[in-house]
Amino acid sequence: MSTHPARGLSRVLEDFGSALLDLLHGDPATAGELGGVGIHDPYDEQHYPERAIVLGVGVHGPEQIARLLRELRDAGAAALVVRGPVDTTELEAVAAETGIALLALTRGASWAQLAAMLRTLLAEGDVGELGEGHTLGGVPSGDLFALANAIATLLDAPITIEDRRSRILAFSGRQDEADPARVASILARRVPERYRRIHEEHGVFKELYRSPGPVHIPPPALGDEVALPRTAIAVRAGDEILGSVWAALREPLTPERERAFREAAKLVALHMLRYRAGADAENRLRADLVTTALEGGPGAVRALGGLGLADEPLLVLAMGLAPSADGDHAQVAAERQRLTTALAVHLTAVRPRSAVALLGDVAYALFPVPDGSVAARERAEQVAENFLRRTGDRPGAVVGIGSVAPEPAALARSRTNADRALRVLLDGRGARRVASIADVSVDALLLEMRDLALANRDELSGPLARLAAYDRRHNAHLVETLRAWLDAFGDVIAASASVFVHPNTFRYRIRRVAEVGQIDLRDPSERFAAMLQLRLMGRYEGGAGSSDTA
Repeated sequence: MSTHPARGLSRVLEDFGSALLDLLHGDPATAGELGGVGIHDPYDEQHYPERAIVLGVGVHGPEQIARLLRELRDAGAAALVVRGPVDTTELEAVAAETGIALLALTRGASWAQLAAMLRTLLAEGDVGELGEGHTLGGVPSGDLFALANAIATLLDAPITIEDRRSRILAFSGRQDEADPARVASILARRVPERYRRIHEEHGVFKELYRSPGPVHIPPPALGDEVALPRTAIAVRAGDEILGSVWAALREPLTPERERAFREAAKLVALHMLRYRAGADAENRLRADLVTTALEGGPGAVRALGGLGLADEPLLVLAMGLAPSADGDHAQVAAERQRLTTALAVHLTAVRPRSAVALLGDVAYALFPVPDGSVAARERAEQVAENFLRRTGDRPGAVVGIGSVAPEPAALARSRTNADRALRVLLDGRGARRVASIADVSVDALLLEMRDLALANRDELSGPLARLAAYDRRHNAHLVETLRAWLDAFGDVIAASASVFVHPNTFRYRIRRVAEVGQIDLRDPSERFAAMLQLRLMGRYEGGAGSSDTA
């Protein structure tokens, strides 16, 4: 088991080992507690967590690395990871000057997997304190990496803990002592397909999940590739198979170590269950905190403090999905949950302290905007557009953005405005998928006026009622004519073209509009009233417009 702090750089290097990371410069012991993971993007505004370990994706050569090290010193970062191999001759002085640890990621390893693994390792204790006693078998609850190292010590062999789909959940140190197949699995964070297929063909998984104890697996025939035998044991919780633990062995297990392996598998099951329950509890806790914050009441300040968002302006983002055309509510609900999870991941990468929760049919995000300016709102729109673009053509996914909340008491209004903008988008006004309330406030107001008209059981009245009644009796097109004329600002040529009639015919019809509707089209107030009623006519369906009198 690791003796280093759970969020320290020494712990990262111990758990991941040379299979993934090599320390090029710096003292891990002086790096302090890591505050989170940041991803460097030279073309975007950077906001790293305090004491971040930064992934320098696409940063190559001593000049680029040296420049980034100096930038990260000013940003308060703790470590930088770049793609190996790296010529360190020209970087020693810069690394010493900045005090930032420099690490190299093994060629062939995935940046995405490294980011996910680092976040998993650094997430320990983020929600609540484990406290003394929150350990299982002497290992912090849910810490699968520490548990893998403990089992490796007991068995004197490199260990992986895998789920039912052969994805690597955690691994011990000393993986460089294993074979190429194990190294490939660590780099990919899952067992390569060709090895998994060999196990399936030989019935390894069937035997593993059927057997109550360890199963010895001879090395597969891989040509000239050296392979070690494996001993694996299923991880069970009652009748449920949670995964398995695999040891790469040079010698068979002794009876004593086999008994230790059985006991270790039971401990792994407890940790996996606690980890799963902890993730569910964390999601529920964050949802409760986001809900409390959005209500804007006396508990909002405390909720924002629990989310780490108490000291800066925020924007509320509201993401919704249009109802399914085929009425498959279960599919819409599943899609909504997937998009909510994806939004949380996306915003965490952009603004690490963002908080996302699914409340009813809407996913809400609290998005920090440090300066609270118009530019910050535009930045939020850009982030939302990038997210929807990356998720592909998900049908009906839209994001409404509220007003800036400079203080906790203003969050409720920001949520209301985000909901208003979202409703405009779901109502299908235009082809936009993202809109802030500042851009669609008039459309939102019109929708609210429609609601008021329905609530009051208002009927279509005045000139529009007379025109609609005339059209029904005579199969005429006077309402359409008035709409076209107003939309074209009185330009008869443009208006007639929009309804595909001759200009002279259109002039005749517009005269009939004035006569039948008893409307003075030269009066700005009457024109405005007609335009407003035309906008609201969609709610006057089903015979509500039967009145012929003003």
